[in-house]
Amino acid sequence: MASPKVHATLSASSAHRWLNAPPLPQLEKLFPNPASPMAEEGTVAHALGEYKLRKALGQKVKRPASDFDNDDMEAYTDDYCSYVMEEFQKVKLSHPGATVLIEQRLDFSNYVPDGFGTGDCIIIADGLMHIVDFKYGKGVRVIAENNPQMKLYALGALNNYSMLYDQPEAIDMTIFQPRIGNVSTWSIETDALLNWAKTDLKPKAELAIKGDGTVKYGPWLQFSNCNAVLRVRYNQYKKLQEFQLRSPHLMSNAEIEEVLANVDELVKWANQVKAYAQDLAVNHGKQWGGFKVVEGRSIRKYKDEATVAKVAKENGFTDIYQQSLLPITKLEKVMGKKQFNDLLGQYIYKPAGKLTFVPQTDKRPAVDTTNPKDEFTEV
Repeated sequence: MASPKVHATLSASSAHRWLNAPPLPQLEKLFPNPASPMAEEGTVAHALGEYKLRKALGQKVKRPASDFDNDDMEAYTDDYCSYVMEEFQKVKLSHPGATVLIEQRLDFSNYVPDGFGTGDCIIIADGLMHIVDFKYGKGVRVIAENNPQMKLYALGALNNYSMLYDQPEAIDMTIFQPRIGNVSTWSIETDALLNWAKTDLKPKAELAIKGDGTVKYGPWLQFSNCNAVLRVRYNQYKKLQEFQLRSPHLMSNAEIEEVLANVDELVKWANQVKAYAQDLAVNHGKQWGGFKVVEGRSIRKYKDEATVAKVAKENGFTDIYQQSLLPITKLEKVMGKKQFNDLLGQYIYKPAGKLTFVPQTDKRPAVDTTNPKDEFTEV
């Protein structure tokens, strides 16, 4: 039931990186790639979602156990299972022979050297294919349109099941990302997908497997394990040095906009460089000129809370505990959504969020903050 632990050099999940920066996969082999808590949490959520899907389909399965289990994960994996089963029931109305394939190894090595990936869910029938990818992360909204990972899964599914099912004219792809309420669906004609695979995917994959090509700057670099030391990121921010000593009041609107377009990535990159250098210093004894390793500030902690409570009570101190309401999400889970809304809905409110300055590409609607008294002119 567990997903394969072996990962392809040119994996589907990293396709957005090696398609835009072919040398990266070979460069990344030179750097450690430790599992992050977020990645481990995602793996657990996938296993739980897989269990629930298989159970809903009538298969005999054992529920996985993990320290990451919590009420939120329970609810979000329920949502994932419900979505897939609802889509499956819709498909069965027009395609009675449809089936759901879960955690399938998908081979697209005819386009990508040794290329394969694991598809979370495929709803398939003669002339129909719907690929669903469960994303448990909440940091970045993932969009299905032209998503290279999804297109590689589609190619792998076409390869795997072309002998069993008639080829569809188009393939549906859905990213299901419940923690941020993102359900993104896109469709591509099969002929267009195959043309992309031959004319764009295959040539770039051949460069990537050899470590050839050029590393282009872009958002695809942020999840690379060597992104902190990539020359292309350093070069991107060197051009901003001309602005660093200039007062914002002396810069043109165009110059300010250029800085704004890069400032978040600049801060992120600087923090990643610092984290990289700090890891080498703290864990590997690396000496950096002008810096040293010191012991940080810490806070006091109880060695044994039960013993502390016992001693306090024995000495007449009874007011030693604090009590608070469960967070809204957990209390809603305890009561159930309907009873929660019936009993407490009138006592719940959602205040306006703090105004935040973001790029135009952000999906949230703009807030009008103009004031007739304020006048800004081009410098």
